[in-house]
Amino acid sequence: MRSGQPCAGDVSDTMTKTRLPPLPMLDWKPDGTPVSEEIGDVYFSVEDGLEEARSVFLAGCGLPERWRGRSGFTIAELGFGTGLNFLAAWQMWREHKPSPDAKLHFVSFEGFPLPKAEAERALSRWPELGAFAEALLAQWPERMRGVQTMEFPDGVRLTLHIDEIADALPRSAFFADAWFLDGFAPAKNASMWEEALYPHIMARSRKDARIGTYTVAGAVRRGLSAAGFQVQKAPGFGRKRERLEAVCEVPVALPADTYALSAWAAPPRKIAIIGAGIAGACAARRCMDAGADVSVFEQADKIGAAASGNPLALVMPRLDTDDTVVARTALEAYQAARMFYAGRAGVKRVDTVQIARGEADQLKFEKLRADPPLDENRLAFGADHSLVHKASLMLTPEQLLPDLLQGADLHLGHRVKIDAHARSVNGAPFDAIILANAMVVTEFELAAWLPLSGRLGQVEYTNAQDPELSAIAGRHYALAAGDLRLWGASFEPYAGGKLNVCETARTENALGLKLLGCSDWSDLPAIQSRVGVRATTPDKLPLCGALPDLPKAVEVFAGLRQGKQVARDMPRLDGMFIISGLGSRGFGYAPLMADILVSRLFDWPLPTEQDVAEGLSPVRFLLRGLKRGQY
Repeated sequence: MRSGQPCAGDVSDTMTKTRLPPLPMLDWKPDGTPVSEEIGDVYFSVEDGLEEARSVFLAGCGLPERWRGRSGFTIAELGFGTGLNFLAAWQMWREHKPSPDAKLHFVSFEGFPLPKAEAERALSRWPELGAFAEALLAQWPERMRGVQTMEFPDGVRLTLHIDEIADALPRSAFFADAWFLDGFAPAKNASMWEEALYPHIMARSRKDARIGTYTVAGAVRRGLSAAGFQVQKAPGFGRKRERLEAVCEVPVALPADTYALSAWAAPPRKIAIIGAGIAGACAARRCMDAGADVSVFEQADKIGAAASGNPLALVMPRLDTDDTVVARTALEAYQAARMFYAGRAGVKRVDTVQIARGEADQLKFEKLRADPPLDENRLAFGADHSLVHKASLMLTPEQLLPDLLQGADLHLGHRVKIDAHARSVNGAPFDAIILANAMVVTEFELAAWLPLSGRLGQVEYTNAQDPELSAIAGRHYALAAGDLRLWGASFEPYAGGKLNVCETARTENALGLKLLGCSDWSDLPAIQSRVGVRATTPDKLPLCGALPDLPKAVEVFAGLRQGKQVARDMPRLDGMFIISGLGSRGFGYAPLMADILVSRLFDWPLPTEQDVAEGLSPVRFLLRGLKRGQY
């Protein structure tokens, strides 16, 4: 609902942008209507916020009639606020869903996220939304800048961008069928209605997309008209005499798809996934949940046979002090992993203590203390220069991987032959093929050019007498779950060949235990070792996206060799995708990488920013290589 950030010339002029998004300052009217003290405006109509949502936004965008016969529909909103508009749309969707498998996507933007308790208080005045509000509050978004995605019953998916609108909207990637423009009043919150935003709204609109808003301010009418919308006034709600409706009557011109991020031509029904580690398992689960039939091919005779098969795994955030693509990828991936793994087999919440490894870490941790990217519910600071990651995750892959792969058609113990142009695996045709088998992807000609390198990861593990649940991390980590103890891990270059347990790595892991304060673990009996290979990239970011048709791409983008700008679509191998290069954070990165691929396969809103998706696209290395004269 009505929200956003303070207007230019008001509070924001005196504020420095921090990693944490600011909280709103609220006052409450006697009837329970929340009021922004910074803006001096209500979050929704004092007459009846729910009826306003139904009249101004739902009916104003021609709903539910406009989604009849559709397999999917996307609503975008400026100003998430209490989430009331989302709940009203969800309720209408449940009552008028066009088909059992149809999907409703709701993309919203918020600069000042409400605390959960305040949202609960605001929504409590509508008992008829009780079940919907309870479900939303159970997944209430974290206070962090970036993109968060939540799944709900009835095929409803919420993608929430938390940041200043001038930053968040241009970096988003989706196409809306309807828009709810519900920022605070333009006269009081000008930044949500800046003239520069309307072309971005148009660029993210499908033909015939409709806009509903409560305001008829002249600047809003002129901004929408200048961007290409046909604008008209309509009867207002409550005390407001008029409101606006607008429609996009012409197709939007699309920019060049240089990074091969455009959605797949048609939703795939049959998908092959190569690899049954955590990347393949997450991709399989996401694709099956989207309605596809999935076949998983694994050359080993069991799932999780490689690096994903350790007895325990840890998911904790990588926190950086700067707002970079790497930092946002890591933070958004951590949040996506927490949401995706919640309630699954073999998943436990644990507070992870991260110990500073030296002076550089101490300085970094002090910077994080001064400007944290997560709030006190997720991040605490110890007196000994340590970080405490609250509610991070301890995973048991032996339980988690089968749970994720349930329902997939598994083919174990056979090497595969891929024909990229026929989109076939061992002669069987598929609509799409996803390579998700770490370093093994380089054995396929279509991916052999990618600059992946292997790193050996050796861990040690054994049993102890006393049950425990704890996690300590630094350069190494030490995990306890029940009577199982696991520690490591090495990260040495892999030159190929047979994998052997290394005594040097065992000694280094024991030294790591000492630095973590767990040196007595190395005296436990019957210690076993396990080694796997992690796939890494030169820039430490995963590979996630469509694979290019290399010869054609080199020809199309040849001008890059001479320093020319080339704005062209990237030639692709139709239906060929990859997830690899997850390094030592495979369990943390895999859910978001799989979600990004599914969004491209099924034409869903991108669950991260455009520049993050570009930073993950495998074609980034092709474009860089051409500029350096390597192709």
